[in-house]
Amino acid sequence: MKTFLATLAFCSLCLVVHSQNASVEQSTYGIQTGFLGIWVQNESKLSATIALRSEIGFDTGIWGGAFYDGTGFLLAPVLTLEPRLYYNLNKRINKSRRIDGNSGNFISLKTSYHPDWFVISNYENIRIISDIAIIPTWGIRRPIGKHFIYEAGIGIGYVYTFAKNAGYLENDSDAAVNLHLRIGYRF
Repeated sequence: MKTFLATLAFCSLCLVVHSQNASVEQSTYGIQTGFLGIWVQNESKLSATIALRSEIGFDTGIWGGAFYDGTGFLLAPVLTLEPRLYYNLNKRINKSRRIDGNSGNFISLKTSYHPDWFVISNYENIRIISDIAIIPTWGIRRPIGKHFIYEAGIGIGYVYTFAKNAGYLENDSDAAVNLHLRIGYRF
């Protein structure tokens, strides 16, 4: 009986120690693409379950219809900072699922800025109006093999448009939606 209790205590201690090791990675880099853009990103560890994601890339815009000669396409630069709380790392480890590359469910506060630096487009003289968006987001991040990942997220938040800088009388604010589905490569 003493041997059984000692073995049980040892196994319980191993489980407790194992569950405390669940943590986001110190730093992870990658490139991602989705239906509406391409981005280079880094996630840096702030605590065992919180990572700060910084991202630079291009968001895509597509337009067309009866008012245009053809379909328009643009790529506009975007800068993003996003603290993420990965809340189910221990649960994933207990179910023998991977957490490498910060794979797990997360909630975040996505803050994106679209500067009016330049635009890549099939139309000439296209400009964007700078804006900043703050969107609480829920999402998942999962591995595909050793280096590939996919990510999906949804959120509703706030966008403020700097319209005065583009010649309008007033700046504008509105509701904003973050709906993303991305696939990427992790270095």
